[in-house]
Amino acid sequence: MSSNGHDSDCEVTDVSTAARPLKDPRRASITSNSPSLGSPISPPAFRQSERHSDNGKENATMRPATYSDSQTPSPGRVPSPIHLSTVKGLADSTNVDTVSLRDILGDPLIKECWLFNYLIDVHFVMSQVDEDTRGLVQVKIVHGSWKEEDANRINIEVWKPKECVQSRNTDHSGAQDAAKKYNNVQVITAYMAEMYGTHHSKMIILFRHDDTAQVNIVTGNFIARDWSMCQAVWRSPLLPLQTCPTSPQDTHDPFPMGSGLRFKRDILSYLNSYGQRRTGSLTAELRRYDLSSIRAALVASVPGKQNLRDTDPDQETLWGWPGLRHVLRSVGPKSLKTKPHIVMQCSSVASISKKWMDNFQVMLRVHKSMALSPSPRPAFSLIFPTADEIRRSVDGYASGGSIHMKTQTPAQRKQLEVLRPILCHWAGDEKSNPAPGKIPQKPIIHQAQRRRAAPHIKTYIRFSDPSMSTIDWAMMTSANLSKQAWGEEVNGKGEVRICSYEIGIVVWPALWDDFGEAEMVPVFGKDLPDEDNVKVEDPEAKKQNADNEETTDEEGDKGALDWRQGKEKQANTRVGLRMPYDLPLVPYLEGEMPWCASTPCSEPDWTGRTWPGFGTS
Repeated sequence: MSSNGHDSDCEVTDVSTAARPLKDPRRASITSNSPSLGSPISPPAFRQSERHSDNGKENATMRPATYSDSQTPSPGRVPSPIHLSTVKGLADSTNVDTVSLRDILGDPLIKECWLFNYLIDVHFVMSQVDEDTRGLVQVKIVHGSWKEEDANRINIEVWKPKECVQSRNTDHSGAQDAAKKYNNVQVITAYMAEMYGTHHSKMIILFRHDDTAQVNIVTGNFIARDWSMCQAVWRSPLLPLQTCPTSPQDTHDPFPMGSGLRFKRDILSYLNSYGQRRTGSLTAELRRYDLSSIRAALVASVPGKQNLRDTDPDQETLWGWPGLRHVLRSVGPKSLKTKPHIVMQCSSVASISKKWMDNFQVMLRVHKSMALSPSPRPAFSLIFPTADEIRRSVDGYASGGSIHMKTQTPAQRKQLEVLRPILCHWAGDEKSNPAPGKIPQKPIIHQAQRRRAAPHIKTYIRFSDPSMSTIDWAMMTSANLSKQAWGEEVNGKGEVRICSYEIGIVVWPALWDDFGEAEMVPVFGKDLPDEDNVKVEDPEAKKQNADNEETTDEEGDKGALDWRQGKEKQANTRVGLRMPYDLPLVPYLEGEMPWCASTPCSEPDWTGRTWPGFGTS
């Protein structure tokens, strides 16, 4: 693939030719009559969220704020570091402690905003910004649609109305009006080094007038429909400026994994991968801030090849699955005796070989203690919705256009048979109950209240034991299950090839050990854990644990082990992890099929629509 089409004159473009610069908002009258500028603004996540129609325009109807006091830590309890998104089609009672795009972008103190994503509706994005500062905030949009004819690029850079794109109408008058309205928006096209890669990272970096910054990582595209689906949001604390210009944050020491110092090193490395001309100003600005309050490890992917033999991960950031493996080597399990359960959940499964999938699972099994003591090998599950679960979701079949697993060709059906033993339902409440004598429905003990929100979220979670009552680590990311996102197997030269930009974070309980010995527990319907969390009693848990007791993992890193005899620590701090799906899991029954967007569905969804299937007339 030649770079000529996207690395020269299309690298950085102003959306409008209107005169610049804009009035500096810091010199504006902050004490003006604008109600939003005179109202309380911290923390942003507690603002009332407005409903938005699919075209991004604001509606007059306001949704009552549904944030509970569970965001406030109490002795021994820490709220979930990962939040669920607000889903406008669900009841307010199911949106407690959730975060909307408006909550992130609607703070009037924002002065500069960097948006990284795959699909972007500029009208929708700008409608989330505070009304009184909408024309003042400097907005930078980073995308990877480098082809001139790409519909996504047209929508981003020209803002052609949707009906014009579909009809190939050449009248751009509406687009010019929009461009004049948002002349504070600048578009940056990322260089895509791999033909089959995408700019799939989903991130928002904010700089504010109170000299703080914030990093937000999400799983949704910046289009209205994605925010009617289940998404995840991670938000850093508000980050102050560094007090010392020669801070040790800028040295090259091997900072502890999961620390804010390590996070800063890795996110600056990620931003540097775009090149000085594209994100140099962002990298220089973020470097000025103190990220030491962050408790998370960054896991990202950057297109290209990385040689694992020549890379010291303590000095240089690893990308893709090697980067995740390096993180997991720093994470100790709660127990070395019980059988863990790793649950993968994503919105797309690409064409992957059995060998690649086996190696990916081996990588996910890695933990800090493997070299020092054998432990049971984890069980694996993959959560993916069926056609019935898509049909009954908030947007019905329309949500299915964002969820992909192909099952039509012989090769695709062979891949499905490899995955079938680990497939589990998203909602687990299929209309048709199993016939007598077949696998019984497991009782639902904990409900995540997201059954009717189609999953665009991507999570990978290691539960400590078959009861799934505690968690060893959890990751939210933009990366689906694909070689393009995570990287191919190591080649003969020791290289790993990655095609796409991706970004996510990993958290684990030891990051909160300064509050006392910590454990992480799944929470449902809110972010703060209860004082006593009920175990998820799985009828097969004891049998599964006994059957696999002799199957152990022995390979791994040699590192410090806090519990050398496999003894469990007694936790006195409980960190919540907000669950997007119900527990216990509900496996697919024989004959059940995952949703395939290219397969027509004649049965109407709840709105009365049928699905013609992608690629059909």
